[in-house]
Amino acid sequence: MSTTTHLDALHEAVSRLDAVWAEAADATELDRAGLVAANAALGALHRLVDALEAEVAAGIARESRADLGAASLAKEQGFRTAAQFVATVTGRSSGEASRLVKVGEAPAPRTDLLGARLPAKYAAVQGALAAGAIGAPAAGLIIGLLDRVRLKIDTDRLVEVEALLAEKAAGLSLDEVRKLLTHAEAHLDPDGVLPREEAARAQNRMVIYERDGRLHLDADIDVATAAPIKTALEGYVTAVFHARAKALDPDAPDADRRTVAQIQADGLADLCAHALGCDNDAPLLAGATVIVRVGLHDLTTGTGYATIDGIDQPVSIGAARRMAAGGGIIPAVLGTDSEILDWGREKRLFTRAQRLALAERDGGCAGCTLPPSMTRAHHIDWWQRDNGRTDIDRGVLLCESCHHRIHDNGWDIRIDGTGLAARVWFIPPPHIDPTRTPRLGGTARYNLAA
Repeated sequence: MSTTTHLDALHEAVSRLDAVWAEAADATELDRAGLVAANAALGALHRLVDALEAEVAAGIARESRADLGAASLAKEQGFRTAAQFVATVTGRSSGEASRLVKVGEAPAPRTDLLGARLPAKYAAVQGALAAGAIGAPAAGLIIGLLDRVRLKIDTDRLVEVEALLAEKAAGLSLDEVRKLLTHAEAHLDPDGVLPREEAARAQNRMVIYERDGRLHLDADIDVATAAPIKTALEGYVTAVFHARAKALDPDAPDADRRTVAQIQADGLADLCAHALGCDNDAPLLAGATVIVRVGLHDLTTGTGYATIDGIDQPVSIGAARRMAAGGGIIPAVLGTDSEILDWGREKRLFTRAQRLALAERDGGCAGCTLPPSMTRAHHIDWWQRDNGRTDIDRGVLLCESCHHRIHDNGWDIRIDGTGLAARVWFIPPPHIDPTRTPRLGGTARYNLAA
């Protein structure tokens, strides 16, 4: 996309924002439809400005290169580097400005030694940036991954992966883009999982100190080591919330009103006390179990990687084997014969085997990605009203919030395909999206093969 077309897209986004604000003095006067429209216009505008700012930053860096000496643009303006110049004018940090320069440089058109124009290094990222489909931070993350793997995969595969990532990153939050790229890197460079894991484990630390009458814990732990901690505390929180739901009078003066952070702190104390044998009445963990998932071929050959339910970062096969040897951890080996996963009308409640299969497909809440321990298996077709079947292709994992949103606000769910390869789609009601464009849910959002 040319700069002229890019500016046209910017003007269009500004026009949409002006139209939303035509009858309102400020945001407090916007109705719900106006707020949604304003948010969409601001998002598009932000991404387009990001892209244009990255182009300009790259241009400043080009005109401030070291070989220009005193004629460097940044030095002429009184700055030591291009990043310092950009940071000061835009109000960004130097680190952010440097990343912005990198984002602008990587997908920019190039020239050979004779001055002939060459294709952009990352043309798909450039197109997504210029179209406003992704912002500069997301583009920077994608470029960083592509730079890391470009010597490990062939050129055709790199081009294919770049296009897939640019397409999948559109419409995702920055946190979701990070999750997408974590999965992508493990898929593209499975041999790199173990070295990254060993480096992370070498940095494990926990500091416990007392100050001002309080005990402080500061921990930084690799995901394989921390998985039981995370799962146990999530199970504790889930158990407390289930108890709250069953309370006779939730508004009573002595009702439990602790925040999640407070519950987790109390849970850590209770679990440690229970381990010491001092408190055998500690709450149950709502069936919390660490689920390690690994393909049968990867497990037997020692190649590839494994995943842990509720944790984004993949782990090595060695870590999966070590975890499977521990108590309270279920290795879910994919590719072998399994229990019955379709029960039709014979059973109303989904079995444990079905929940594990749904967690493999959905990765937790198919709507908001909360971990499996904080979800329940729900019938897409209601059991009583619609004669729903207790089959995995007619079930979905949802947290309580997403479950209520689906049932109360008119959303529909569609499953395409069968088994673990199926895709979950959420279809908004007409008052939210008149076109009712399906939105991809589950792990397919972060899977390059999906």
